[in-house]
Amino acid sequence: MIYLFIGTTEVMFILFIVVMVFGADKIPEIARGLGKGMRMLRDASNDIKSEITKSAENSGIDTSVTKDIQDELNKVKDDLEEFTGSVRRKM
Repeated sequence: MIYLFIGTTEVMFILFIVVMVFGADKIPEIARGLGKGMRMLRDASNDIKSEITKSAENSGIDTSVTKDIQDELNKVKDDLEEFTGSVRRKM
């Protein structure tokens, strides 16, 4: 997950500029196009990951190590998000 560190005021300003440039009637079409593009990118990256995993398994490479590493990275990421969340709340 990516945090952009922008507040409500900045989001409202960006939305105002988007409405001024494209018009209110084009915003749903733009959002739909961005959603489709992001979905295609996610699907393509998942396909690449599965192909790499399949070829590694076919070559006899142990992929359980990468799964263990990914699990550990996810644990560290979750711990870091919990810590930064508590720090953000205190600020």
